[in-house]
Amino acid sequence: MTFNTPNGTYGISLPPAAELHARNEPTIATIREGGSTPGMQTLVLITRGKKSGLERESPVAYFPLSDESWLILASAGGATKHPSWYFNLAAHPDEARVVLAGEEFPVDAEELHGPEREHHWQEITAAAPGFAEYATRTDRTIPVIRLTGRAA
Repeated sequence: MTFNTPNGTYGISLPPAAELHARNEPTIATIREGGSTPGMQTLVLITRGKKSGLERESPVAYFPLSDESWLILASAGGATKHPSWYFNLAAHPDEARVVLAGEEFPVDAEELHGPEREHHWQEITAAAPGFAEYATRTDRTIPVIRLTGRAA
């Protein structure tokens, strides 16, 4: 499992972390309670902070591969840098968990590369063209990550 896609040199600016947290909190609560979000299918990704060591929760759009496997994109809307959760996954890949439909469970995380990444990127952007738009806002490659459920 390698998380080694570099940041870009340009892209959109993201709001401060406190603002993002406040904006995301209602979505996280809805998913934890078993609800869904309008538009994209969304899970809560739980990671351990790379620097702080604190548990972090992030709502992330997902694309199911099977009952036990999902793809997520570290798009950050086309920002210069990957989202913080990407670096948290890279630092603590064995501590990742997700919440789907109110159920929390551990997952293994793997960044996809080469033809496998390109195949899934094409499928995702065909189904959700907004992600292709995000890619035009930055010069970084948007990471595609496979999450696979594992026994607790």
